[in-house]
Order: sequence, then structure tokens, then C-alpha cells
Amino acid sequence: MKPSIVSVRPALLAGVLAMAACGFAAASNRYVGDINCKMDYSITGWSAIYKHSSGTGTVHCDNGQTMRVKIKAKGVGLTAGKWRIDNGNGRFSGVHNIAEVLGKYAHGEASAGVVKSVSSQIVTKGNVSLALAGHGEGVNLGVDIGQLTISRAP
Repeated sequence: MKPSIVSVRPALLAGVLAMAACGFAAASNRYVGDINCKMDYSITGWSAIYKHSSGTGTVHCDNGQTMRVKIKAKGVGLTAGKWRIDNGNGRFSGVHNIAEVLGKYAHGEASAGVVKSVSSQIVTKGNVSLALAGHGEGVNLGVDIGQLTISRAP
């Protein structure tokens, strides 16, 4: 007997919610020696199968370290749209020194928004994770996987 769409949807939803809960729990874990670092950022992007976003931000850590950063994200998938996130916030976990926030993070995203939209996702590279959240404007729809890169701004 084939499973019906009705019986597959609850299982799929439960799996997505479980993965999100695990990701948020991992993003909030702190270990001895970790420092608390947050990032304020703004980013703009577009997609048409290929997705590209770029922006700037500032990382602030509770040990007094601060760094201006550039943010770029690239991905591929079934996506289309154009958007802008202003006053976004990010929270790092697994950081011992501000330099550890720099690098390439893996990301996967499903998005849908028209005019006003909200964005949130968790990206990771090794032991360092970053939970991102922001509000913005634009039109976007799709699913993609890719890479987010944070580098030191000049």
C-alpha cells in the first residue's frame, strides 16, 4: 500500500521541526572558554536558480573584541526573487576568539516572502555555528543550498 500525501506531510513536518530544534539547541550551547559574539548586519540579494547575497556587518564579543565584516552568500536551487534584510542579528556559538567567526559556513534554506518578510537560519563551519534572524522587504520563493562567507572588512 502506498503512503498517501496526507500521511507523509505530518511525518515530514515532524522531521523538519526536530531538525530545527536540534539546530537551535546546538546554537545556544556554551562551553568553558567560549565567548559570546553577536553580529549586526544588513544584506541584499537576488536569485534565479543561482542565489547571490552580499552585505556588511559588525561582530561584537563580550570580551570587548569588535570587527567589521563583509558577508557573501552563494547557492543553487529552485529559487527566484530579490530581497533586502536591514538590521539583522546573528549569534555565534563555539567561539574562543573573534577571528574564529571568519570563514565559510554551509547553509540550506527554504524561503517564501512577499513585500515584508522575515528570515532566519542557522549556518555552521566545524565547531562554530551562527544563528541569523532579520526583517526585510522583497519577494522570494524557493529552496537552496550553498555557502555563506564572512571576511574581514577593510
